Amino acid sequence: MNSAKMAGLRRRELLAGAGVVALVSALPARAANVTYGELGGEEIVLTIARGTVAMKGGRAQAVTINGTVPGPLLRLREGRRVRITVRNTLDEPTSIHWHGLLVPFQMDGVPGLSFPGIGPGESFTYDFVPRQSGTYWYHSHSGLQEFSGMYGPLVIEPAGGAAQGREHVVVLSDHSFVAPARILRNLKLDPGYYNRNRQTLGGLLAGKDQPAADRLEWARMRMDPTDIADVTGRVLTYLVNGRDPDAPWTGLYTPGEAVTLRLINAGAMTIFNVRIPGLPLQVVAMDGQPVVPVDVDELQLSPGETCDVVIRPGDGAHALVCESVDRSGMAVGMIAPREGLRAPVPALRQRPILTMRDMGMDMGGTGMSHGGGMDMAAMGHSMAMRDGNNAPQVRLGPGVEMIAPMPVDRTGDPGLGLDARYVPAGHRVLTYRDLVSPVPNPDVRPAEREIEVHLTGSMDRYMWSMDGKTMSEAHEPIPLRNGERVRFTLVNDTMMAHPIHLHGHYFELVTGHGERSPRKHTVSVLPGGKVSFDTTAEAGDWAFHCHMFLHMAMGMMRVVQVRPA
Repeated sequence: MNSAKMAGLRRRELLAGAGVVALVSALPARAANVTYGELGGEEIVLTIARGTVAMKGGRAQAVTINGTVPGPLLRLREGRRVRITVRNTLDEPTSIHWHGLLVPFQMDGVPGLSFPGIGPGESFTYDFVPRQSGTYWYHSHSGLQEFSGMYGPLVIEPAGGAAQGREHVVVLSDHSFVAPARILRNLKLDPGYYNRNRQTLGGLLAGKDQPAADRLEWARMRMDPTDIADVTGRVLTYLVNGRDPDAPWTGLYTPGEAVTLRLINAGAMTIFNVRIPGLPLQVVAMDGQPVVPVDVDELQLSPGETCDVVIRPGDGAHALVCESVDRSGMAVGMIAPREGLRAPVPALRQRPILTMRDMGMDMGGTGMSHGGGMDMAAMGHSMAMRDGNNAPQVRLGPGVEMIAPMPVDRTGDPGLGLDARYVPAGHRVLTYRDLVSPVPNPDVRPAEREIEVHLTGSMDRYMWSMDGKTMSEAHEPIPLRNGERVRFTLVNDTMMAHPIHLHGHYFELVTGHGERSPRKHTVSVLPGGKVSFDTTAEAGDWAFHCHMFLHMAMGMMRVVQVRPA
């Protein structure tokens, strides 16, 4: 297929559901079970259908896999071939992407890029041999289906590996009674439509949040320091394994045993802060890859990321608390020795406020006040203007709200809302720099070249892009050569975190650990921050995008095209 024709197909297929079509229309009142099953072996069949999910005493519309949300747990074996047939009973095309799996690009499941998609009434068989082990997941890459419940967990057992001790797969997600297309329309009309955490006059009089001068300056720059999440608990219900906090999922244990929790953030638009009050979490793997064990009290997990933690619960029930990053709600589970036991669930904590650091202005050591105040007017002017050497590849326009003037490496930061202003002294929060591979990476060659990609957007218009161009505007892919060692540097020019996922590849985060750098397939780039990673190019056409679902749908996506050397 010639490049022009391929580009046209990509744009039509990849953007088919971006808010102008209502994929989740009149669904039949067929209920889906909230507890998913488990499938394995060499032949697996998955059926995609419309259904509902039980939530908050009612039933919300959904796109289901084998009748459930989440879909069934797929338990595969490293090195053992599997054939997964996907049957589409919908009246629209569908697909499944195996998130984080190293598969031939024809099996990657991105319509218009790696295969044509699965038409209504049709079937497609994915045929591959898993090349890795660990915790992963799978989801639709068609239209708005992922946001409608089409996702499921996936565990790959190591080749010849013996059975481990007690483990639980924990799928974190978000769901709504409001159709995703309507949520998107509301955000296009008013980007703050779902933000009910804004600063108030009452808060100002009580001495909370920012002082008056800083509030005025932020207002002049048309920036909202409470704009942490664009889709919030006002419209979302947060789920653990498909269950809401009123009917929480329970993971059982025997007192005295160690328990592994395989955490998967399958949320469409939610970053979760995960903790078990009073119980340490020992992180042993991220994105399916082992890390040197590190003990923490809390971790921030972005959409697309997975994390294995080992806990050693004492007698009684423990609450698994998964707050949304903006503190507008939480997913809740229980870890208990028997069904029916519940632990107290803490109240939502103080919601965070953005600072100048989140605007790409690293003012460390320059006398910045607690509220972020300095010469705010001058800073606002510097943000409105682009330094010609700062991001020459970024096209200015209505879709680019700002260029971060002083972005910094924030891989040592704990994540939004988890710094010392919001957690008690001694509360250990995981950072990317805490992650160390237990063995040298398979490719430790230095990068041959560097590619800088700016994550851009305009919250005011709800437009998202890379280097100032949406997917539909980017007519050329990012070209790589097979086997080439490349460094990507991601610069976040927006005031929201963006978890960036590169299909078909692992990459090594540049965090100072050399040949033992942590290997990931998804990395969250904090506001005003930058992240570098090295990767070895694998032949094929691969999606490269933000895993905030609506950010991707609105254009924060590219194609990485890897051709023979």
